[in-house]
Order: sequence, then C-alpha cells, then structure tokens
Amino acid sequence: MINKMVAWFHNTFIFPRRVRTLATCIADALPPNATVLDIGAGNGLIAKTVMSIRPDVSIRGVDVHKREVEYIPVTIYDGNTLPFEDKQFDAALFVDVLHHTPNITEVLREAARVAKHMILIKDHLCESTLDRRVLAAMDDVGNTRFGVRIPENYLSKAQWHECFDTIKVRVASWNERLRLYPLPLDLVFGRRLHFFGVLSTQ
Repeated sequence: MINKMVAWFHNTFIFPRRVRTLATCIADALPPNATVLDIGAGNGLIAKTVMSIRPDVSIRGVDVHKREVEYIPVTIYDGNTLPFEDKQFDAALFVDVLHHTPNITEVLREAARVAKHMILIKDHLCESTLDRRVLAAMDDVGNTRFGVRIPENYLSKAQWHECFDTIKVRVASWNERLRLYPLPLDLVFGRRLHFFGVLSTQ
C-alpha cells in the first residue's frame, strides 16, 4: 500500500514537473534545426515535449528495452555500440541514463562518435554516503517497477569531469540548480544531487 501511494504521488506531482523542467532545459540548449539522438529514451515522453517546445528540432531514440507506449521512434540496441554513422546527429542526449550503465566513459565515447556538436546530460552528483542513499531511494521509486537495473553507479562531480577529460569533450555549460521538485521536497531530493550539462564534441 505504501509503495502504491508513493508511486501515485510521484506520478501525479513529481513526474510531470520533471518532464516540463528537463524538456525546457534541453530545448533551450539545442541549436536551430538540430537532429538529436536520445540515448536511453524510454518511452520518449521528454523528447516529445522538447519537440513541442522546439518544432524545428528532430529527435529519435535508442534504448535497450522496448516500451508498450512510445512517443517517438525508438530503436532497440545492445547498450554498447550505437547503430549509426559517425557525426550522424547534431547532438546526443542522456536523461538519467548514464548511472544505469556499467561503463559510463565508454557509453559517452560512443555518444561523442555520433554527435557532431554536443552531448546533453541530465544525471546525478554523489558526494557522500547520504547522497548515495537518497539517490538509490529515488531510483527505486522511479525505475524498479519498470524492471530497470539500478547498479547505483553514481559519480561525484570530480569523477564526471574525469570521464569528460578522458573522451576529450569540453563542458560548455553546467547547471546544478534544476528545481525539479516543489518545496520543501527540493531541500531533500533536489539540492545539488542533479546536474544538467552541455558538452562540446568539437
């Protein structure tokens, strides 16, 4: 009963705000007429919302799981090698995907291969044991019921930047104040546990 109530609250009050907020961040960051690959797109709802804000933008998705409902075209792939040519898209997009992967650096490297201009990332920052526990709890609420693996591969800010340096991409912008949750929830689940970064692949 408690789990159902938490899921209902999340779906009613948290998820719609998250979709709107992140779609706005993404839409504001994309250049005119951008072609975008949404990696780990899920059902594509955020991508669809981005395109409703930016009709000039075209987004297609890839994922390792097939969803019953899809809002954009989603290609199933092996989670390692993207089935696209070098620099086929203007941008690659990850929304809360990379911490579910076993090798973040290699997944990012593959995104840099297919993205001509930029990689956009929404993910988490983990600087303490408390951060890890809060992030794991959020992951459980948002993903367990969909059968998504939760390896808790949360990185600190320094570790993220090590990954970026390894694949030779440059941080063009960085935002840790996303306000995904209404007050007072943002004081616990927001703070600086989230970031939205734009990486230049040029």
